[in-house]
Amino acid sequence: MARGYLSMVLHGHLPYVRHPEHEDFFEERWLFEAITECYVPLIKVFDGLLADGIPFRMALSLSPTLCAMLQDDLLQQRYVRHLEKLIELATKEVARTAHDPVFHPLACYYRDWLVDTARIYDARYGRNLVKAFRRFQEAGVLELFTTCATHGYLPLLKTHPQAVRAQVLVGQESYRRTFGQPSRGVWVPECAFYPGLEQVLGEAGFRYFFVDSHGILNAQVRPHYGLFAPLACPNGVAAFGRDPESSRQVWSSHEGYPGDFEYRDFYRDIGFDLDLDYLAPYILDGKTRILTGLKYHRVTGKGDEPKQPYDPVRARAKAAQHAAHFVACRGQQVSARAGGMDRPPMVISPYDAELFGHWWFEGPQFLDFLIRQVTFDQDVVELATPGDYLDRHPVLQTSMPSASSWGWQGYNECWLSGVNEWIYPHLHHAAKVMVELATRFRGEPPGSLRDRLLNQAARSLLLAQSSDWPFIMKCGTAVEYANKRVRDQLARFHFLAEAVARSDVEERKLMALEHMDNLFPFMDFRVYAEPGAAVAQPAQRVQEA
Repeated sequence: MARGYLSMVLHGHLPYVRHPEHEDFFEERWLFEAITECYVPLIKVFDGLLADGIPFRMALSLSPTLCAMLQDDLLQQRYVRHLEKLIELATKEVARTAHDPVFHPLACYYRDWLVDTARIYDARYGRNLVKAFRRFQEAGVLELFTTCATHGYLPLLKTHPQAVRAQVLVGQESYRRTFGQPSRGVWVPECAFYPGLEQVLGEAGFRYFFVDSHGILNAQVRPHYGLFAPLACPNGVAAFGRDPESSRQVWSSHEGYPGDFEYRDFYRDIGFDLDLDYLAPYILDGKTRILTGLKYHRVTGKGDEPKQPYDPVRARAKAAQHAAHFVACRGQQVSARAGGMDRPPMVISPYDAELFGHWWFEGPQFLDFLIRQVTFDQDVVELATPGDYLDRHPVLQTSMPSASSWGWQGYNECWLSGVNEWIYPHLHHAAKVMVELATRFRGEPPGSLRDRLLNQAARSLLLAQSSDWPFIMKCGTAVEYANKRVRDQLARFHFLAEAVARSDVEERKLMALEHMDNLFPFMDFRVYAEPGAAVAQPAQRVQEA
């Protein structure tokens, strides 16, 4: 019998990027790359494990925005078009490298890999990857759970508690409508917790969430078992703490597995190596170099050292070695703690899902080997989910976790710095207006024009609150786009709010906004209403399109 548990937790999230007003839009590639390099490879691994009859348990959060995009007809069509162009490029690469004994096998590898991706995406799962993840949950191997509506950074939204409540409740409702049942757990965006948040999580029906290591270690009452057991907040909602050792082995740029010289190099890409005229049909505007996903080199040297050709067979062997090392280290952790606990220790290893496949190409292979090795090669640790643990060990130590996040410096600095602090006065003002309008008009008949205006205003506010935009601003990547998204959503919100206040709108403008930001079709603006306040319903006037 195993002496302890290992919980592999992946967090699947992308910001809502959908631009039907453009024929092509560069940032939609974030989703397309994630599907190709992360989500389809993970699905392929899970399918293979099920086919081999291997029992396993993993946890995966799927954010409402990611689920909305994965199920969106327009984005599905655009992804198929994107994949077809990639297959065409890979096929051209097979011909171009026909006489190159080093790179020709790699070109064939990519072509076959992409064709198989198309088979899984289109033929096997009908372009709906949410269907695949639901299948794994129903098979009992995957514990799915959700996050907040648009991944808002809650500690910096709590100025208006109803804004936090809306993020949490809309996230839960989105999951319920997508998967037919409420989510038991919640990935608090950026693992950012503050005392009091547990009350909102409990109200929404969540039974557990995750915090970074110091959220547990600095809890109000010192944890008896450190990070090897969850704490119960005073209202009973459980907080699981991230294990720093297993995180470091995967995340660290110096010690982490993905930096091994045998693995595929993320940044060396034919999009920057080959002639631009040759690449033009396969890049967005025909003239701007981008990463295509076809990469022929491994990490090898640093700096100006030449990169060596990538060898998928050697990389796969290294992934097996690293999986064995990871499992052995978890076994050592569990063995060292098991004797001093009245229950099996649990190691919580949470990661962004896109690390596995997108940033670390061999990551899905690593997970495949890890699961098989836990199953067949040892008996010290057992794969279990947070929900499994709570079912087996419902009595927990009660203590309030400390304020914390898993961002840089462990608190709010990443999302509140000199480059992104400007957004918060605007977000707070918009939240104040939304609460006032929702409280005033909560008696509005469902389906009326004002009801639609308020629901769309709520969508715009939620989208403006996404933690992705200040994160991008801080990282200095797609800063112009992140700034524009916040400004655009706030502008849409104020247009809609003013239309509500004036009882005056051109319906075609509302319809255009409903078409562009079409997530959360169940949206009910009343989630923002203050309890117990009076209701007013002045007359409305509509300008027909």
